Amino acid sequence: MMRLAVLFAFLALAGCAVGPPPALQGGRAAASRDEALAAYARVLQRFVDDRGAVDFEALAHDRKDLDTYARFIATTPPDSFAPGDERLAHYINSYNALSMYNVIGSGIPESHYGWRKLVFFVLHRFEIGGRRMSLHTYENDVIRKVGDPRVHFALNCSAVGCPRLPRTPFRAADLQGELDRETRRFFASPDHLRIDRAHRVVWVSELLDFYRADFEAHAPSLLAFVNRYAPEPVRQDFEVRFIPYDWTIADSRRLR
Repeated sequence: MMRLAVLFAFLALAGCAVGPPPALQGGRAAASRDEALAAYARVLQRFVDDRGAVDFEALAHDRKDLDTYARFIATTPPDSFAPGDERLAHYINSYNALSMYNVIGSGIPESHYGWRKLVFFVLHRFEIGGRRMSLHTYENDVIRKVGDPRVHFALNCSAVGCPRLPRTPFRAADLQGELDRETRRFFASPDHLRIDRAHRVVWVSELLDFYRADFEAHAPSLLAFVNRYAPEPVRQDFEVRFIPYDWTIADSRRLR
């Protein structure tokens, strides 16, 4: 019992490990919406490669733009964005940026495996539009409530098993096409979808098991949803098995 108490005490302290960006601490005014999104766009262009992996070490040493966007996220209420695509684009971009911010604040770990997953997603909290919340709360209590299951192929938690992180921000004007693009890209990868016709089995990413209810709320079955976006149709009578999620950090230096 004593060891368990010590562990919980340690995890509670770990929840305070990721603090506000330096700009918040310094009291400087937040950037405008256009300036903040431009700063995030520079982060994606400079530090994300074509695989969606991030050079976290380089970003940690040159984080001004990421801090600018983090301050914008912290001080900008989501309801200042118009309901619909404008607000959802902000949700996706801010989640992805805070994930990168969290990796750096966590000391650039090798993975989210084990207890690190609890710390990263639940115990670390951030200022988001004047509310303090974890990535878990942001995703499940805010973003998923929008009701579009395609967001699961746009949100990136900096793990190898995640959908690929694009090198440009999501934009309200093009969001519907971008969500379709990312969903199709996800299922076009053998890392996320494989069909074994000889054994009548389809292997899909465990991501679809995590959020099965979201997909089945918009399609007659999990495979029916997959077939809307897969490069080739999957027979509905095939057995569904799940590809284990890879929680390794998508760090471009370690994945070389």
